[in-house]
Amino acid sequence: MKLNVPAIIHILGLLTALNGFFMLFAIPVSLYYHESVMGEIGMAGGISMVTGALMWFVTRKKSRVLKKKEGYLIVTLGWIILTVTGTLPYVFTGAIPEFTDAFFETMSGYTTTGASILTDIEVLPKGILFWRSITHWIGGMGIIVLAIAILPILGIGGMQLFLAESPGPSADKLTPRIQDTAKRLWILYVILTVVETVLLMFGGMDLFESLCHSMATVSTGGFSTRNASVAAYESPYIQYVIIIFMFLGGVNFTLSYFTLIKRNFKKAWKSEEFRTYTGLVIFISLVMTLIIYFGSDAGGSFEKAWRDSLFQSIAVITTTGFVTADFTQAIYPGIMTIILFVIMFMGGSAGSTGGGIKIVRHIIVAKTCFIEFRKQIHPNAIIPVRLDGNAVHSKITYNILAFFLIYFGLFGIGSLVMGALGSDFATAIGSSASALGNIGPGLGEVCPFCNYAGLPAGSKWFLSFLMMVGRLELFTVLILMTPYYWRRT
Repeated sequence: MKLNVPAIIHILGLLTALNGFFMLFAIPVSLYYHESVMGEIGMAGGISMVTGALMWFVTRKKSRVLKKKEGYLIVTLGWIILTVTGTLPYVFTGAIPEFTDAFFETMSGYTTTGASILTDIEVLPKGILFWRSITHWIGGMGIIVLAIAILPILGIGGMQLFLAESPGPSADKLTPRIQDTAKRLWILYVILTVVETVLLMFGGMDLFESLCHSMATVSTGGFSTRNASVAAYESPYIQYVIIIFMFLGGVNFTLSYFTLIKRNFKKAWKSEEFRTYTGLVIFISLVMTLIIYFGSDAGGSFEKAWRDSLFQSIAVITTTGFVTADFTQAIYPGIMTIILFVIMFMGGSAGSTGGGIKIVRHIIVAKTCFIEFRKQIHPNAIIPVRLDGNAVHSKITYNILAFFLIYFGLFGIGSLVMGALGSDFATAIGSSASALGNIGPGLGEVCPFCNYAGLPAGSKWFLSFLMMVGRLELFTVLILMTPYYWRRT
């Protein structure tokens, strides 16, 4: 099948123009704080919008019929183009003059990883910090889904893009029309962002910091405006607000829509994935709390131990990456490091803004394993894998098993590559797991209160690749590297 190149360029142009438009939102922030970077940010936005508009204009009369094959290429190339153009505000303002570092920071933003090369965040202009948070917010739900909401106006169907972009083993729809689904998801996304912003302001944050942290929380991104991340705010109220919205960010957005907007609370508790997700968060937090509280010679506050444990477990499971404490330096650094490393491979719910493997995949793999045990006793029995009482199609089960194999294979290869590029063992496995799972903090030289600035350029480019592969659910990117994709059928 021949690729429809004009249709691909047409949509990439639209995404590039939208990216430039979002850059302009940083100008009022710079204006308010009397910063001198407004011109550079405006130039970056203008170049992106003009480039995108030209791409869109020259292909406007071409056929715009999309197949699933084009969807994979558009999503992958779209993420690369968005990242390249997204570096312009950093480079033009001199906030991150090196292109490699700017690319890494931007890719980390769009993939909601939260890994940073910045050593002193607080000295940067507010306009740049705001743009940095916007990259999280755009990437969280996916600018591709945003485009789906308006593509019908341009006469383009978006189902192929939605299937390639949607996180999780399947793409749930709230309505029969995919563009209506995208609009409703974005409305919920905006509502959660606004509500958290208001709640954080009640806790003493100003509007700027509240909005930046809300965009980073709802998107499960993790970029903070402070060097010490959320640990800079010692207010339990602020930390509990962020805990709640990190948790919501890791919930399937379709489920959140029915629960929070439609008030169908029974639907949430009927979800096996939601119950497992909630149970894991509580169980892991309790284990970490007991280790900290009873392992500390100073005694300490049980509430503080619980809050730090709950915050950090949710931050890692949902792949948000905010930090209130460095548990690798705890009273029992070995066991705490192992716990955090293991939950790096969990991920949030399918259909959430979180990265990682996703809870539903773990459920299905676990059930498949138990069924295989039963079949050893009853080899002729036909026992389907069930989720929420419904049989899971074998095609989905095979897809998930392949996903697990590829995911851990990539993690192993990534660790070897990082080791070959000069990283020690802890840094190699920690950075690979963090980048692939879009988590942010890792181990070793990239620990929770460290950053990625000291890594060589080759490591930064490789980790940027892992971030993109992880964010786009492996298959979307890796399928482009197979001969089957490029073969004409």
